Amino acid sequence: MNGSTRGCRIRAASAFTLLLTASGLAAAAEDIRGIRGPRTLPDSWTSPEALTAAVIALLCLACGIWYWSLRAARSPSPSESTLRRLESARALMSPHTAQAFGICASEAIRDYIERRFEVVATRQTTEEFLQALLQNSNAALVRHRASLAQFLQQCDFVKFTGNSLAVDDMESLLQSARGFVLETAELPVA
Repeated sequence: MNGSTRGCRIRAASAFTLLLTASGLAAAAEDIRGIRGPRTLPDSWTSPEALTAAVIALLCLACGIWYWSLRAARSPSPSESTLRRLESARALMSPHTAQAFGICASEAIRDYIERRFEVVATRQTTEEFLQALLQNSNAALVRHRASLAQFLQQCDFVKFTGNSLAVDDMESLLQSARGFVLETAELPVA
């Protein structure tokens, strides 16, 4: 690099620096304003009405969250869910759907017995289950052994023979199942 080229570059850089400095000073001169006093914010959130509305909104939100968390945490008891299942079996109470009714009612009661009394009932035949009840120490189950035997045997008759029942007979079966669940339901927690 020769001396004249180097000198041109230095002069060009100096000129560019002067140009930037001059434009920066001009922009800074336009931007300088006098000192102003503090600004006051509107009093909309400090008014009693606004504060009251905010507190009420927060309380409603907290109550809603609390209510939904309690509702979600509480699962239905075995007796509540069984009673619902038995009511849904009511839709199957016709001579054409007697077999489906017998299956639905029998499964609801067997599931209830397993969940409520912690006794295996769904993987056994009716006779095996009734024999196991004789050896069971649960007084509520032993007390209802005769009615359970009649209920389960009638359900088995409908399920396995394909025979139909009259609607009155199905209603009687449903009522005996409901009665068993209501008599053996868990005590409500106070």
